[in-house]
Amino acid sequence: MHTPRHSDPHDVPDNRSAAPRDPYEELGTLAGAPGGEFPGGEEPGHRWSGRSRRVVRREARRAARPERHDTRGAEPREGRRWWRLTGLSRAAKTVVALAVLTAFVALADRWAVLYAEGKAADTIKNQLDLAAAPEVEIGGFPFVDQLVEKKFDSVRVTVPDVSADRVSLQKVSATAHGVRLDADGLTSVHGADIPELEGDVLLSFDDLSRELGSSQITFRGEGGDKVRAGGTLPVAGQDLRVHAEATVRQQAERGIATDIGNMRLDIGDLATYRPGTRPSEGLHLTRKASADLAREDGEAKALLSVPSIARRLGVPEGAAREGLGDDGKLAGLTGSPHFAREARNLDLVDLAEDDPAVLGALGISPDLLDALTGLTRPVLADKLSLAFQLPEPPHGDIRLRDVRVEQDGIRVRLSGSGLSVGG
Repeated sequence: MHTPRHSDPHDVPDNRSAAPRDPYEELGTLAGAPGGEFPGGEEPGHRWSGRSRRVVRREARRAARPERHDTRGAEPREGRRWWRLTGLSRAAKTVVALAVLTAFVALADRWAVLYAEGKAADTIKNQLDLAAAPEVEIGGFPFVDQLVEKKFDSVRVTVPDVSADRVSLQKVSATAHGVRLDADGLTSVHGADIPELEGDVLLSFDDLSRELGSSQITFRGEGGDKVRAGGTLPVAGQDLRVHAEATVRQQAERGIATDIGNMRLDIGDLATYRPGTRPSEGLHLTRKASADLAREDGEAKALLSVPSIARRLGVPEGAAREGLGDDGKLAGLTGSPHFAREARNLDLVDLAEDDPAVLGALGISPDLLDALTGLTRPVLADKLSLAFQLPEPPHGDIRLRDVRVEQDGIRVRLSGSGLSVGG
């Protein structure tokens, strides 16, 4: 058995007897040459060129260099990206939280507005004794701040179907500014003071047609301050065509008045009735009816048979008697332009006083004549009047401004001051 030899510290090897070790052999080994061989298969004693030695040295240094991580490599960069994403996530969460909080605040504020609008509508309905609750819209945001201060920037109120004398106003819209609230919190609203108000009133022509007693009469705007009325009006069992023109004007501070003119009732193509006492007014034959007298011998003889009527027609008494006995002479009388013109000028109401049977011969019944004479100018004008009066407020003042006739109705601007609603 071989016993290992302990080295003596004083025993120093003799390096001079050993062959000198080539340093390139170690470099070749570090460079990965198998078995300590030189690259390229050269023997150890082979002499290398300077370039080959530089390559070997570079490869040896690269192989011997300890592995290091590039602080600028992928892992640190991914780490920084993770922290950056984490920061964005926190910001997004903050934005979402603020958005949700804002939505809840806005929703709560809106709920408070709706509640207050409902309370205000009920108060106005009760105070003004309205048939329906009005629409109330409170402006400004946030509402809660205005409620705490008990003062609102603006409040818009729309009241439908307001009774105004004989007719109903289709819509009254008004916007109040600087409203001061009398309330104990949101749930106890007693009233409000309205220092300033502006709005408008609409009187619908459809409502006028319905409420004036005859749906067969229609009104339409003619521009400016003119309103045209037309349709049919039942008189003594007959539907007579009615025509009129109304001029709209303001009356006092809260009313609208209308002057009705050019009123006319047509009895078919036979006669036209215009209420009044002037020569052009009364009951007269139409142009067509007066021209037909030349072809209707019975009607012409009925007129000429009454001496007072014949004189009004400008026919001498002798010529009238000849015409009654001779159809040829009668045709000569009734066919002249003078006769037709004078026939149109006859007031049939006056003729009825001389001989009531004359109107029957012309096709006008006594009942119709009585009904027409009862339709005096004031009576007929009242049937077509568009006048109305705004109700007087309990407190404050409301005045009408700028009356305008539109296609669908009469619109009037209004203003108010010193108004109060509720307690």
